[in-house]
Amino acid sequence: MSKFFKYLATPVFRKNLIIAFAVISILIFTLFISLRFYTRHGEGKPVPDLKGLSIEKAVEILENEGFRYQVDSVFILDKAPGLVTEQDPDANTNVKDNRMIYLTIVSSQTPDVNFPDIENKTFIEAQAMLSNYGLKVGDTIYRSDIARDAVLEFTFAGQPLRIGQKVPKGSKINLVLGDGFGASEVELPNLVGLTLSEAMFSLKGASLTLGSITYEGAVKDSLSAVIKYQTPLYNPDSLIKVNIGTNINVVISNQ
Repeated sequence: MSKFFKYLATPVFRKNLIIAFAVISILIFTLFISLRFYTRHGEGKPVPDLKGLSIEKAVEILENEGFRYQVDSVFILDKAPGLVTEQDPDANTNVKDNRMIYLTIVSSQTPDVNFPDIENKTFIEAQAMLSNYGLKVGDTIYRSDIARDAVLEFTFAGQPLRIGQKVPKGSKINLVLGDGFGASEVELPNLVGLTLSEAMFSLKGASLTLGSITYEGAVKDSLSAVIKYQTPLYNPDSLIKVNIGTNINVVISNQ
């Protein structure tokens, strides 16, 4: 052991130690320089801002800048097909030449959705459900019905729809809604030519009531007498509606 420590104190050991240190230093320096050269540390270029550009224009820019690219697509309502919506890395990120740039564009193919069950839903409920399915409310018309603002019918492109039917996302759905007055109005019946008993039966079926009865001339047999006039007047050329319970006044005669 004493010889070993004596050797450490000799000039030969010190010389070998210096040479070994120098060699290791040179190797480390060479490796560092090589890595910097291989990775081109500090070199690069900013990624261009491609959002909002057409895919054709974006690809042209990337190819001119020496970048590779990969494209994915997603459907976005009310966005023009082919527009770049996302990019990775972000714009102005410093990257190397030949770096892969990932792009997301708006798809040109519209996906289908299952039509939701909006029947008898209120307009507000139906509008929210359609929006959740990526659909829009088109034209709305009202029809006489007791249910106010309730969805009675729904069509797309002029054709009735079934619940669960496939429709293109973003489609406009036309709705028929109840006006809330359907139960308060009925069609006025034609009583002219009917006997009183027949007229009362017709009025009862229409939820109307018999009002005043005026006799024209001498009415000897009221059972056989027929109605000559009525008010409100019946018009065969136009549909007349009156409120439920309206009194219908009549004029009867045996002639």
